Amino acid sequence: MKLNNKRTVLVGLAFLSICAFWQMYDNVVPLILTRTFHMNESLSGLIMAADNILALFLLPWFGALSDRTDTRIGKRMPYILFGTGCAVILINILPALDNSYYAAPSAAKQAAFVVVLGLLLVAMGTYRSPAVALMPDVTPKPLRSRANAIINLMGAVGGIIYLAIAAVAYPNSKTAGLDHVNYRLLFVVVSAIMFAAVAVLYLTVKEPKLSEENRALEDRHPEWNLAEDDGSGGEVLPPAVRRSLGFLLASIALWFIGYNGVTTWFTTYVAEVMGQGLGGASTCLLIATAGAIVSYIPIGALASKIGRKKTIQAGILLLTTCFALGYFLTTTSKTITPVMFAVFALVGLAWAAINVNSLPMVVEMCKGSDIGKFTGYYYTASMAAQVVTPVLAGTLMRHIDYRVLFPYAAFFVLMSFMTMLMVRHGDSRTEARTGLEAFEEMDEI
Repeated sequence: MKLNNKRTVLVGLAFLSICAFWQMYDNVVPLILTRTFHMNESLSGLIMAADNILALFLLPWFGALSDRTDTRIGKRMPYILFGTGCAVILINILPALDNSYYAAPSAAKQAAFVVVLGLLLVAMGTYRSPAVALMPDVTPKPLRSRANAIINLMGAVGGIIYLAIAAVAYPNSKTAGLDHVNYRLLFVVVSAIMFAAVAVLYLTVKEPKLSEENRALEDRHPEWNLAEDDGSGGEVLPPAVRRSLGFLLASIALWFIGYNGVTTWFTTYVAEVMGQGLGGASTCLLIATAGAIVSYIPIGALASKIGRKKTIQAGILLLTTCFALGYFLTTTSKTITPVMFAVFALVGLAWAAINVNSLPMVVEMCKGSDIGKFTGYYYTASMAAQVVTPVLAGTLMRHIDYRVLFPYAAFFVLMSFMTMLMVRHGDSRTEARTGLEAFEEMDEI
């Protein structure tokens, strides 16, 4: 039995569109909020955290709702089509309101922007979980890890496509000194990517047929079901394992507070501290993403030799060092230098070392029947951190100085090293993997 790579790539188109959107959202919306609407960092940080707050409620609800849906085009496809369609319309209203407010400011236009942005976030929330659930619906259990690698790679491609377009279309030479930048082109291009990706998905992936074929195949292989019923519907962890899990979840929250603080505020930070435009900031983030992608295979080999915990700890120390260097490089220069690009490539490597191994450590502490619950623990820790950090970092930047961003990030990432020292369970050493298998332990967004 072999994985249908072509089909999995097509299923991953929904995830590609999601990642392209969120990359643009994190890069452009903070600039619009602070520079066009002149919101302070605390208020704009609160708005930037709204997607994570909504995700805590919308993602599990729509995921469960899609489980109970039954239409002629499938369980997940109605949500994917509806959510994408609404998002494509709403996304193109935002730059119109942005440009209109700059031309003639009014409270009504500002309120309209926030309302449309909220509706857009809801639209994205309606189909994120169904889009992720589509892969296991059509993929046999033994092949889902490998398929998940392809899905995550598709997401990375979506982010890279946006960053490349932003770097080319909005270099500092075109945006430096402008009172207002018209981002309409970016919104149009991203909405076109989303529309095209989901259209191809709908036309090529026949969800009901493939889901039924997969269910029939799994019915013929009951040995694939590794879950065990202990009679109580769950498992009570021994105290020592429970402590390890608590410290690991604390670590996850801490490094997400540091890392997401930088990714959320970096474009605004570069504009305020260095006087650079969106193009330069996007190039740095593009290099970080590329650094992560090329690191996955060697990181997988390293973790198989020295263990997940040591690989994560090495990534934490490298990420802390990179954020410390980021402070000195951005505060001593007004231009983005090749050295900064090299540091961001190392940021990508460090984040890959952390991110590839953290979710497997969480689920290693549970039995097969509890994997979904323990995965929920992982996402609760990471999403809660992403709710807090835009507001916290934005408030500190406002009341202290913009230059506090990188020390802030370095501090929280370093704190995660301390909590990881207390993690005694969840590690495992496996044989080195090659090719796509090295991606099998990437987390699912």
